[in-house]
Amino acid sequence: MLTRLEADGFKNLVGFSVEFGPCTCIAGPNGIGKSNIFDAIHFLSLLADRSILEAALHVRARTGDSARIDDLFFRSGDSHRDTFRLAAEMLVDREVRDDFARTSEATSTFLRYEIEIGRRTDHAERTDPFISDMELRSESLSLIRQGDAGKRLRFPHSKAKFRDAVVKNRRFAKSGYISTEWSQDGEPEIVIHQDGGARGPGQRAAARTAPKTIVGTTNSIATPTILAARREMQKWRLLSLEPSAMRQPDRIRRDPPFVSDNGRYLASALDRLVRMRSSPDDDVAARISARLAELVPITGVDVMRDDVRELLTLSITEASGQQFPASAVSDGTLRFLALAVLAEDPEARGLLCIEEPENGVHPDRLKAMARLVRDLAVDADDSLEDGNVMRQVIVATHSPYFLQLQDPDDVLIAKEVSLSGVQPASRVLRCYSLAKTWRSSADDQRALGPLMMLEYLQPPEGVRLRMAF
Repeated sequence: MLTRLEADGFKNLVGFSVEFGPCTCIAGPNGIGKSNIFDAIHFLSLLADRSILEAALHVRARTGDSARIDDLFFRSGDSHRDTFRLAAEMLVDREVRDDFARTSEATSTFLRYEIEIGRRTDHAERTDPFISDMELRSESLSLIRQGDAGKRLRFPHSKAKFRDAVVKNRRFAKSGYISTEWSQDGEPEIVIHQDGGARGPGQRAAARTAPKTIVGTTNSIATPTILAARREMQKWRLLSLEPSAMRQPDRIRRDPPFVSDNGRYLASALDRLVRMRSSPDDDVAARISARLAELVPITGVDVMRDDVRELLTLSITEASGQQFPASAVSDGTLRFLALAVLAEDPEARGLLCIEEPENGVHPDRLKAMARLVRDLAVDADDSLEDGNVMRQVIVATHSPYFLQLQDPDDVLIAKEVSLSGVQPASRVLRCYSLAKTWRSSADDQRALGPLMMLEYLQPPEGVRLRMAF
């Protein structure tokens, strides 16, 4: 679970910080950089598996831009910064499994991870003029102690049922798990400290020449806490539900039985959920059907099995009794169905980032989508069981209707502001909480009251249709 994100110099995130709870709704107009928050999270997640350069190129490719990765660095006028820094505070699973199926336990489950990435300026040695080389300047992984957890986990939660269950610490050494020190040559070196906290010099690796981060190369239970951080970041998913992917049938026994980031394998995932139900009374398909019926007039969702062609296809039954493939329904209905399947899947853990969940949904049905998004997230007032998995949701929206359906505690308002002290003038992103919510203290001058929310609470300028009284 990602509880805090900091960014400095990544795109238009400068001096940026935000706290997350189980469910967060970030609202703001188009074009101000809300998606840059998701890109920062996605970049950290990609670093858990890919090289630094590959992660950067993948983030740029997602946004439809060219391979010029200079634009990941904050731009002021015609120049870019040479570095950016990202930090993430996270709750990780205590039990961890390595790539050889061996298990161990992390000595701390509340961690802070920081990296600094730089651009190389040795243009003479570069062979590709369109891609700037990137290098690791620093990396650290430290623990957040149990005594500080109450101050750092500020979202509403049960201490007995939630916090005491997810925050554990058996490490008493002052050092973290990863740190950065400087060699006699003035070069940064990444130091891996022993997980048990034993004294010693630790393993060292040169930072600037490292193609991957230490977290991204850890695949053994020899350092279980570092591995737990990697496993957590691997579960930070950016959902881009594509109707064309969701409309495809799945191959029996050959396609993975989990919903992918683009919504593929819906039928395989539902088929697995139906087969793994704990009892005959545990009707997963019926619960998904009931959710979907809040959006469209249907009575059932089923998986059709074609053993001859070895295909699985989702089918939907209308109130009239007519049955047709799910590929025939609208894009918005398919996206809703994919989220409904994820909500029922105990294996779908981690962070789900969703952009504009309101797309393709009639305003009169947005309440069902808002409820579904909230139900995807863990209930921090309850204990973690099969029906309450450690799943987190962050959505970005520009819809005032969708925003009005949110719990004020879950809302952040994104705005562009001028960065003071920088010439030429530059615009950066800030997120503001609502007054009298958990993110705002009593004297917080940045918290937004109702008067600062009028653009989301009243009809738009130039409205021509009004209710007659």
